[in-house]
Amino acid sequence: MPRCVLALDQGTTSSRAIVFDRRGRARGSAQQEFPQHFPSPGWVEHDPRDLWTSTRRTALAALAEANLTARDIAAIGLTNQRETTLLWDRRTGRPLHRALVWQDRRTAAACAKLKRAGLEPLFRRKTGLLLDPYFSGTKLAWLLDHVPGARRRAERGELAFGTVDTWLLWQLTGGRVHATDVSNASRTLLLNLRTAAWDPELLRLLRIPPEVLPEVRDSSGFFGEVSTVPALRGVPITGIAGDQQAALFGQACWQPGMAKNTYGTGCFLLLHTGSKPVASKNNLLTTIAWRIGGQTEYALEGSVFIGGAVVQWLRDGLGLIAQSADIERLAATVPDNGGVYLVPAFAGLGAPHWDAGARGLITGLTRGSTAGHLARAAVESIAYQSADLLGAMQADCGHPLRELRVDGGATVNPALMQFQSDLLRVPVIRPRTIETTALGAAYLAGLATGFWKNRAEIARLWTAGRTFRPQAPARQVRRLQAQWQAAIVRARA
Repeated sequence: MPRCVLALDQGTTSSRAIVFDRRGRARGSAQQEFPQHFPSPGWVEHDPRDLWTSTRRTALAALAEANLTARDIAAIGLTNQRETTLLWDRRTGRPLHRALVWQDRRTAAACAKLKRAGLEPLFRRKTGLLLDPYFSGTKLAWLLDHVPGARRRAERGELAFGTVDTWLLWQLTGGRVHATDVSNASRTLLLNLRTAAWDPELLRLLRIPPEVLPEVRDSSGFFGEVSTVPALRGVPITGIAGDQQAALFGQACWQPGMAKNTYGTGCFLLLHTGSKPVASKNNLLTTIAWRIGGQTEYALEGSVFIGGAVVQWLRDGLGLIAQSADIERLAATVPDNGGVYLVPAFAGLGAPHWDAGARGLITGLTRGSTAGHLARAAVESIAYQSADLLGAMQADCGHPLRELRVDGGATVNPALMQFQSDLLRVPVIRPRTIETTALGAAYLAGLATGFWKNRAEIARLWTAGRTFRPQAPARQVRRLQAQWQAAIVRARA
């Protein structure tokens, strides 16, 4: 009998693959970074071929490390960076343009025009989202307008649009399946939250021909079989979810009021709200968490555009560190931030500010400021932004959270996790398996095939690794947060 499930986690800066056994333990894993492209200020692109090539290579490497074959794999789960937008030729499978990454801000003027026309309340009501360049709809419209002949070809049904999950599913199945799941579809500005179907009125307003869209399916269910990777040929693909929804599922946050924060390139705080969408009054997003067996569940979400990416900027942009892991040691060379605050609004500010014109800045520099202060300010900025999200989320849900479950690469930094708990004034719980994004995709895939019988069986697999509790005095925390808010005001447009 198959012994494992393979999770393919295609992220913003790297692709990874992890093989999980029945106890939710990683048996083999691989990761590969790929190039980022910045053709103009505020523009961020990926080569679609890099996304596919790195995913295929890491899948094979993880399989080899686990010493398994296709016969040992019960199913494949896909999870992906969301909102990133691709357009390709249905006949040849060739991309018409580089992928427009979720961080890309080139459609800010288009979003502003729609807002001036008074359309944001309509989009907010139907999709749960704001009119912001973050989402896929205006990115797709930009591609149709700027790639020669694309709009006409799309109307003739010659082109296919997809977020990264759809692109990888197309590649894995040799172009046989053009589909997405509801969690990814809910991030496009094109899906009606309540019907979980493409909305004709929104398509018309954004000038999107329906012929270009993928089929919307459940997050857990049969999508197709692998046909293009010989070592995985015939393995069913049975789970798909956007990375943040997958992490929410992997953290077993299945009851209303449970929340998780993922610390990756960005930071994403999600609160499960149950079987009905909850409208936010504090600039949070209402999104579909997943749909299983035709039953849709929802979440509130807040997004930090630049989380761990600020550490990459210190590494690649400034050369202060040789590798990302060095940030903890450099930040520890100083006892505090020395009054230095770094607002990493390199791609604008997300929730709860939603300021596309905001830009990064550093405040509080003195002659005594060192690289250590800058490193500490960078790390602390991740926690400050997440605390802003939680404050808005608490206001929306009407009661304080009891705990925050955390995952993602940056959670290995104990100083960051402790500072996060100090700011939030709630326990921060890091599970034993911090790669819960991939684990959530594996769980969704395994549920569809009976590899795991039900959620109760999966819930028993979740175990806490380390819990961080507030230690800093509340008065000190209030002072630090006031100075952070002053820096935010300066960064905003």
